[in-house]
Amino acid sequence: MEDSSTNTIRSSFEQETSLGEDAWVLNFGPQHPSTHTTFRLVLELDGETVVSCTPHIGYLHSGFEKLGEYLDYNQYVTITDRMNYISPMANNVAWHHVCEELFGIEITPRCKVIRTIIAELARIQDHLLSVGAAALDLGALTAFLYGFNEREMINDLFQDLCGARLTTSYTRVGGLMQDIPDGWPSKVREFFKMLPKALSDLERLLNRNRTFIERTRGIGYATREEAIAWGWTGPIARASGVVRDLRKDEPYLCYADNWDGKGSSAVDFKVPVSDMGDAYARYRIRLEEMKQSVYIIEQLLDNIPAGPVNVLPNEKITLPDKREVYFSIEGLIHHFEQIMTNRGWTPPVGEVYGANETANGELGFYLVSDGGKNPYRARCRPPSFINYQMMSKLTVGHQISDIVAILGSLNIIAAELDR
Repeated sequence: MEDSSTNTIRSSFEQETSLGEDAWVLNFGPQHPSTHTTFRLVLELDGETVVSCTPHIGYLHSGFEKLGEYLDYNQYVTITDRMNYISPMANNVAWHHVCEELFGIEITPRCKVIRTIIAELARIQDHLLSVGAAALDLGALTAFLYGFNEREMINDLFQDLCGARLTTSYTRVGGLMQDIPDGWPSKVREFFKMLPKALSDLERLLNRNRTFIERTRGIGYATREEAIAWGWTGPIARASGVVRDLRKDEPYLCYADNWDGKGSSAVDFKVPVSDMGDAYARYRIRLEEMKQSVYIIEQLLDNIPAGPVNVLPNEKITLPDKREVYFSIEGLIHHFEQIMTNRGWTPPVGEVYGANETANGELGFYLVSDGGKNPYRARCRPPSFINYQMMSKLTVGHQISDIVAILGSLNIIAAELDR
């Protein structure tokens, strides 16, 4: 039995819609498999055609930014792991890239190379799952297996670096948790002997697959002007003809010239761009980006500079080596001062914004410092949060079944939505 408030809501809704009493309202998610049980769309339907779509941002985590006020600049890296848990290493690199801008720190050439390598491995890791899951949602289970197998190999590589497969927390202000282990570059090369075969299998399975093409071509179309107006970045923007990549336009790490202080050129790579603007184009862009990431890493594997991965300990930013802590009074005192008394952690008072080009686009952090141990304010610009806002425009006029293809092509990470 309906109460008066329910009748009022229904009456108000019918006045706002063009269909009136014929309007059919449907919750798409959070239980639907393609929404991965974390967010939902409220659809108004005319039969199976979407008339309007109201996206809701999810039920996963919240308070990520507020936590930045209670954790110091190293501790907060554990929170970035949980923002985009598909490629956490890229989040680690992006966070400490901005922290080092605030502190005014220039990391070592060896650290720059290692961070560039792990950022590109994270891009491949993210795209493999994105492409595989997008195909899986449309019924192509084999494509998912092709991508997920190689993704697990990247998890193995990351586990060798830091002991964790998912919540990596590998970077630190001024460097890394620890150096890469002996033989790790060789393991990356072995992985690259297998990855091209997996990408080729994906292409042969999907590129000319009639079902996949009919489910994605012309679906979720966005023009270049719309992509710019809605703030899209990353592969979905480039699939609509937006020629922008922070690695080229605002270069950092080894994407910039003279990254080692000795005049070395930036790594060479191409930025894939398409003007098709649909779900199929987004899939093709991601495939090509993985190939370019392999090319970037191959340029660096044979040229990893010697030297430390952290800035000098006497700068009071990084912790001393454990052997110094255990076997020298100077190392023990330095460790005590960093952990217990917070000496050395004196970022200047001010504010800074920085961003990296991650798998889904521009991942930026805005930091405000009052000179204390923790940020006064830590604000994140997550690409999924920005990209998701166009979901309503992309779906109107499409069928219910097309929503699955559109969602998969955007690669929305739910933990980047919740604020």
